[in-house]
Amino acid sequence: MAHAIRFEKSGGPDVLSWQQVQLGKPGHGQVRLRHTAVGLNYIDTYQRSGLYQLPLPSGLGSEGAGVVEEVGSGVSGLRPGDRVAYAGGPIGAYADERVMPADRLVPVPDGITDQQAAAMMLKGMTAWYLVRRTHPIKRGETILIHAAAGGVGLIVCQWAKHLGATVIGTVGDEEKARLARQNGCDYPILYKHEDLVAKVNELTQGKKLPVVYDSVGKDTFYKSLECLAPLGLMVSFGQSSGAVGPVDTGILAAKGSLFLTRPTLNTYTASREDLLTAARELFEVVQSGAVKIVVNQTYPLREAAQAHRDLEGRKTTGQTVLTV
Repeated sequence: MAHAIRFEKSGGPDVLSWQQVQLGKPGHGQVRLRHTAVGLNYIDTYQRSGLYQLPLPSGLGSEGAGVVEEVGSGVSGLRPGDRVAYAGGPIGAYADERVMPADRLVPVPDGITDQQAAAMMLKGMTAWYLVRRTHPIKRGETILIHAAAGGVGLIVCQWAKHLGATVIGTVGDEEKARLARQNGCDYPILYKHEDLVAKVNELTQGKKLPVVYDSVGKDTFYKSLECLAPLGLMVSFGQSSGAVGPVDTGILAAKGSLFLTRPTLNTYTASREDLLTAARELFEVVQSGAVKIVVNQTYPLREAAQAHRDLEGRKTTGQTVLTV
């Protein structure tokens, strides 16, 4: 019998429970997947808490890696025994086995472990669209990434540095500053103790920035706008401190005809072609060593509630994986 983490109502980590689930055979265009590792992401806490509402009762999780066990009709390019990974698609990755649409799975190349694949797909492809599509980073640019020691932040720091950028990042303490610096962040700013806007002005000699990547939301949004040069781009891709709330778009004009976008991975990888491009470019920079994916924490899948507590308590750094 398969098992999965499920929840009947929104709330804190305690609403998560380990349950037996019925698993049918894969239908047309589907495969049955046995997970070996599942990625933990901040969006999981939004969905569990009700900030992002799911139809209940529900499973959780949108990223994993494993082995194809059975292939349904109409599936080409995959067969039992293949190592695959995914991000996005139907919610329900917190499970030891599941049925998945075959067209959302990508082959995992040799040289990348299952834990790395589970840890990198959502965060890594998010980093991919940020630095390659939303604002393609150019050599010589200076950029700002908030939560630089977080899962997406560490990958963006490395990838942006690989692309030739100077990287400024915000972090919460000295330990996270060291971690960010080790991963390509030139100037970690301790946002609790330093004036972010003044520091960016100092580092850029008053020129400010072409882009800010902001996953923090409420606590940083308006400071981020202050850091942008005229015609700069504000990329708001998360809200770990809470929702930004209504924004008077006139502020974008007042601060220099700024651009504002709220991108999602699902949009950038909606087509099979874009999904494969994202995964290929991500795997390439990891295999080349330009981006290192280090799993800093692992928890047994059945202990997902504790993983959520630690994530929300800012006790984790970098990548965290739930093991099956």
